[in-house]
Amino acid sequence: MCGFVGIVQSEQCAAELLDGLVAIQHRGQDAAGALTLTDDGEFRLHKNEGLVRDVFAAPDDLSRLEGKTGIGHVRYPTVGSGGVTDAQPFQTLAPLPIAMVHNGNVTNVRELAEWLETEHGRTLESRCDVEALMHVYAVELETRLDGGEFGLDAHHDAVAATLERVKGAYSVVGLVAGHGLFAFRDSHGIKPIVTAWREVNGQRSWCVASESVVPDLLGFPEKQDVVPGESLFYGLDGSRDSRRLTETNHAPCVFEHVYFARPDSFLDEVSVYKTRKRMGESLARQVERLGWDVDVVIPVPESSCTAALALAQALDRPYREGLVKNRYIGRTFIMPGQVKRKRSVRHKLNAIDLEFEAKNVLLVDDSIVRGTTSGQIVAMAREAGAARVYFASCSPPLRHPCVYGIDMSTRSELVATDRDTQGVADVIGADGLVYQGLDDLVDSVRAGNPELQDTCHACFSGCYPTGDVDAAMLGEIADERLAHRQA
Repeated sequence: MCGFVGIVQSEQCAAELLDGLVAIQHRGQDAAGALTLTDDGEFRLHKNEGLVRDVFAAPDDLSRLEGKTGIGHVRYPTVGSGGVTDAQPFQTLAPLPIAMVHNGNVTNVRELAEWLETEHGRTLESRCDVEALMHVYAVELETRLDGGEFGLDAHHDAVAATLERVKGAYSVVGLVAGHGLFAFRDSHGIKPIVTAWREVNGQRSWCVASESVVPDLLGFPEKQDVVPGESLFYGLDGSRDSRRLTETNHAPCVFEHVYFARPDSFLDEVSVYKTRKRMGESLARQVERLGWDVDVVIPVPESSCTAALALAQALDRPYREGLVKNRYIGRTFIMPGQVKRKRSVRHKLNAIDLEFEAKNVLLVDDSIVRGTTSGQIVAMAREAGAARVYFASCSPPLRHPCVYGIDMSTRSELVATDRDTQGVADVIGADGLVYQGLDDLVDSVRAGNPELQDTCHACFSGCYPTGDVDAAMLGEIADERLAHRQA
């Protein structure tokens, strides 16, 4: 998962880009970047490894980003080395100066790289999949330019061809120098993307972002989700042109609601906060059936806090914040490497012994992925004096690799692979373990928007909505991840 922001026609474009990136810093901590379009039609780019506040620490980092239109990105590496070479935005000069950022994962990136080089003489300079996506769009646009002139028909036709050629899950924001900003979403709508606008002194400005919290914080009050297969173009005069290019089964990612998104965001008109509340209520019903003697419910901060509170209320048990999070340590799940994850857990969390001593504690976390973090947290609870430690996961068992942009690309890394619930409980050292049911999780999401007929839950069910995932593809992605970690 990554996060992006795009802004059109704002006098405070650069500052708003950075404010927007800070608001979605939780979506990626590996690198950050921003690119603006000057009034002269030139790009201004700054990107580097690290958090937004570190990448843009020097005063001139912001001042050189001239212009009223731009795009920004925070990176969580799934394809690529994760270094500055793979940081976004990317840009190309042919057939026009084009820049692009995305959230997601291109599953046929090797095939695209070969096609681009052999058929069009374009050699990729990174291992980041958005570079391949950008060049595919550029090639498709080049074949459609009317006498070299850019036009809306050429743009939308190029996007349609890109959607057909590029496999996987992705939401995209980009720039065409001298013309404006564009956005599009994969035909299954797996990755979130929202657009918003405002009017100031008769001038309409636009914002496109990964989560609705960005336009909320930047003061863009009128919002709507980009629908699957939709292509948008925002002109520098404040105009917007939208076309639905493909129609297929809408299957937004449920793991966004479990872990990635901020609770104050809406994704496809569904409140993340209320979804997590429903998750906690359904977990409470399972705990009641198990008959556990629970003295206190304690969340593993922060994604699980809403669900844990709802669970505690449903069980009529005390809710206590017995684990304190160091907010200057990043999210361990999205850290690029298992060694970093192991080292950071003890730096990230500390127990308040008074809330654990001689109590039967129910810990609530958003998920159990590799089991490393969960095991350390259970051990921490016991060291703090807990009599018994139960564990509740807001998501079902993760047993299948995600090919759409989450760093769990090998089955061997997933603790629930080939283990039942008791087996996972033994691994993490819990006295009891309960998982969210898949139907309950899907219902928790769909209750917020009954028009959603389906969701992407491939990491739980093994059902991949794009229909093109096979054993060979899973093997290639696993090899890519392993090579990245060994680099």
